[in-house]
Amino acid sequence: MRSYVLGFLEEFDYPVEAREVLLGAYDSIMATPNTAERFGDILGRYEKSCDIDYGKAIEEMKHISDDAAIHQYTGALLMFICFSRRLEEYYRVSDIDREIFVTSMYDLKYKLVECKCVHNVYGSFVADWFPGFFHLNRFGFGKLQFEIILFRDEYKGRGIKLFPDSPVINVHIPRTGGRLDEESRRQSYAQAAEFFAQYLDEAPVVFVCNSWLLFPKHTEILKPGCNVLGFMSDYDIYKSGYYDDYKETWRLFDTYYTGDVSKLPQESSLRRAYAELIRKGEKTGWGRGVYVYPR
Repeated sequence: MRSYVLGFLEEFDYPVEAREVLLGAYDSIMATPNTAERFGDILGRYEKSCDIDYGKAIEEMKHISDDAAIHQYTGALLMFICFSRRLEEYYRVSDIDREIFVTSMYDLKYKLVECKCVHNVYGSFVADWFPGFFHLNRFGFGKLQFEIILFRDEYKGRGIKLFPDSPVINVHIPRTGGRLDEESRRQSYAQAAEFFAQYLDEAPVVFVCNSWLLFPKHTEILKPGCNVLGFMSDYDIYKSGYYDDYKETWRLFDTYYTGDVSKLPQESSLRRAYAELIRKGEKTGWGRGVYVYPR
């Protein structure tokens, strides 16, 4: 497994320091029979089936990490990297293209970079996000990620009606470090629509998104033509609201707001706009939207 982990880190171009930390964590776990056996038990369960209790595995990994004297965030990410060896086989058996596997597994690296920025640790502090990928429910296409969910609201617009339990394609925007321009969006939607159409029968292909990126106030604080507004324009934003505090802004700033706006990174127009909102004491928020994909 160690050689697999190394190969995975090399294929996905992890920073050299991150490779050393993750391989060191693996070695620390394997150095003691007790932690090695418990770690092997978790991996063995995933070898048998992708339908495992991920919450239990994550909790077990916390204890293994503590006993092996490694950071829990590092241990959590390492576990899913090890799962990926079997996941690739699940993809093959399900006749899912390896390119989709690769795009999906880049999310592990995105979360590593995020964790390093926010907590200065190579690992992941949102391990409970990963199971969707490893249960073969969520997939990456281009710069976006998608999964079929059941709609939880009622919606009428853009020529369709949606009710609770209507099947729709949920959209996630990962922290890729790249720009989400119109061409990238169109390519991602097209690939996802083709992939998921088989699960939607004759129903229209409907994308939904619930994100701070759909916060309606963006139309007031961002410059016309920016990629965030372009993304928003895809959706009919039928519901929105405000956050009670600024805890969610770490998603944009890669750091928690501690009360001093000057300490927030402000090198991009989006970050500067949000820093100004916070400086004025105005609320940030979210939006929920529907995009009916033209077949």
